[in-house]
Amino acid sequence: MSELEPDVYAANCPARELLVLISAKWVCLIIGALSGQKILRFGELKRICEGVSQKMLTQTLRSLERDGLVIRTVHVDKLPLRVEYKLSALGENLFSVMGQVTSWAETNLHEINKNRIAFVQRSNES
Repeated sequence: MSELEPDVYAANCPARELLVLISAKWVCLIIGALSGQKILRFGELKRICEGVSQKMLTQTLRSLERDGLVIRTVHVDKLPLRVEYKLSALGENLFSVMGQVTSWAETNLHEINKNRIAFVQRSNES
């Protein structure tokens, strides 16, 4: 039996699950924080990604590690244990796309805010 071609618009397509993963609230920020071959500890990631809870950061890192986007390294020879995170080659490849989305958001923030204000004003007038 041959595999079906990926089609994220199909309800049963596994690729849709990947879109859900990479569109999760903290994924883009974590991927960005680790981009460029950075190696960061949990606390450093938590400081960089302001507002993320410890539980959410843990869950997101586990998902990214499970899918091969993040590499988790535990240094047992040091006390206390030292755990570091870095992007895999697959994660770096994802950042090349997500970095463009991040840049787009920063570049277009003012325009979006203008549109939101105009929308609210139009809504209040009706």
